[in-house]
Amino acid sequence: MEKSEQKPKKVSESHTVMTELIMPNDTNPMGHLMGGYLMRWMDIACAICAGRHCEAHVVTAAVDYISFQNPIKLGDVIILEASVTRAFNTSVEIYVEVFASDIKGHKSRRCNHAYFTFVALDDNKRNPIPVPAVIPLSNEEQQQYEGAIRRRELRLILAGRMKPKDATEVRKFFADLS
Repeated sequence: MEKSEQKPKKVSESHTVMTELIMPNDTNPMGHLMGGYLMRWMDIACAICAGRHCEAHVVTAAVDYISFQNPIKLGDVIILEASVTRAFNTSVEIYVEVFASDIKGHKSRRCNHAYFTFVALDDNKRNPIPVPAVIPLSNEEQQQYEGAIRRRELRLILAGRMKPKDATEVRKFFADLS
């Protein structure tokens, strides 16, 4: 499935960590981080990760469900961790998790996560280019890697770019539930 003339890369080679302090201008009237600001930071962290993996400019192609599990408050410090889960022909899937804590690093909690898909572009920033394959090493990386094909098929179905009957991996998943 993964075709590229480039040398495959380990997940750790493009792992990206971004930190932000939640300031008054970032919050809503309840003193919680506004969701749009968080989504912007998630997109930035994922784009950096994807660009490092692809060694190219990238554009956001899709964002899967973003969960908002725990509120992030004024004065919290957030850490966004982005990692490549799998590479396809010209695209990569990135998983991002968001953790928040107080300024001292205490009361750490996982607040959000999502999957982003990016397409790598040529130097003219116009045409998609092949991307390096991913080498999953840990059990967690392997699970993310294996699940990426199903997530990709679901994205393509929801975007109208694939018919459900052609989604072989998704069909297998649901067939296993019977």
